[in-house]
Amino acid sequence: MLQQRVSACLERAVAEDRLVGGVVIVAKDGEKAVEIAAGLADREAGRKMTADTIFRYSSLTKPIVAAAAMALVERGTIRLDDPVTRWLPAFAPKLPGGDPARIEVRHLLTHTAGLTYGMFQPAGGPYDEAGVSDGLAEPGLTMAEELTRLARIPLEYSPGSAWGYSLAYDVLGEVLARAAGATLPEVVASTVTGPLRMRDTAFSVVDPSRLAVPYVSGKPQRRMRDPEAVPFVPGTAGIRFSPSRIFNAESFVSGGAGMAGTAGDLLKLLTALGSGGAPILKPTSTRQMMTNQIGALRITTEEKPAWGFGFGGAVLMDAALAGTPQGLGTWKWGGVYGHHWYVDPVNGLTVIATTSTAIEGMAGGFVGQLMAAVYGG
Repeated sequence: MLQQRVSACLERAVAEDRLVGGVVIVAKDGEKAVEIAAGLADREAGRKMTADTIFRYSSLTKPIVAAAAMALVERGTIRLDDPVTRWLPAFAPKLPGGDPARIEVRHLLTHTAGLTYGMFQPAGGPYDEAGVSDGLAEPGLTMAEELTRLARIPLEYSPGSAWGYSLAYDVLGEVLARAAGATLPEVVASTVTGPLRMRDTAFSVVDPSRLAVPYVSGKPQRRMRDPEAVPFVPGTAGIRFSPSRIFNAESFVSGGAGMAGTAGDLLKLLTALGSGGAPILKPTSTRQMMTNQIGALRITTEEKPAWGFGFGGAVLMDAALAGTPQGLGTWKWGGVYGHHWYVDPVNGLTVIATTSTAIEGMAGGFVGQLMAAVYGG
């Protein structure tokens, strides 16, 4: 049975000391089929993981902000082909050779703007040298200063010519705020989290007593320090975390990594998008989000070039090449605090795993094991 397989998978990961704790939800044809919590939300305090545990979302923020962007597109507030300088006149990073570049809203949504993350550069690289934040650490850094620092660094490539996971959604968040004449939290609340009654999800922690403590993968896992650099891609500076950042009101609002919420709230978003978009978007907008928007380009965070990218998540273009049981058109992403999700329209599945363990819950062995449990492997 699905419930038994998924439960056994999560409990085994906890018992084997690969996850401190986590919540897994599986929905079938839009109806919740499995919701399981296991392990601890705070190991030192002995607080158990529960279905309503709140997690630092990290990049689970991205599909929420992408949905907010599409809501503004539908209202005519912004256009996908708007140059970013329409809303951020001073944000005009140059091409590597010094020529001007045109970055459009569409490039931000698809990670084809020519930006990157400091986590992908070596220690002392351009972003590190300039003090650019990945939106996960550096509490107290303002958006004005972040954009100033980022704009001084040449782009990695000409916008639209390649795909590169990046700070694009942090820039996008500021575009949405300027265009709407409101803060990004206000924009997201009015267009997405409010209409969907995602009451536990915000750019702050609505109930700190339910917040999961973050841990770092290892034998055993250890409580994440503040700040903390976690190795990820060999030869790079690692992922810089500061768990306290979300409590610092002076920190810039990160449209790529700044929200916190529950697994159940994320299900509300993914279910709405997977079933046509109501009450937040029209079906044409949700189709754009969940279908490939980068043409023949493929994302570079996978071992094989089988995934394109929509708005807010990757899109499966070749299941055989990917070696996955997921159906063609599966839309997915994750979060470096230890989360992953996907919507498989062919098999009618929506899967969400939020855990307290970076990086295992996003890119460790647990991801494939849970997929095998879901698909009956």
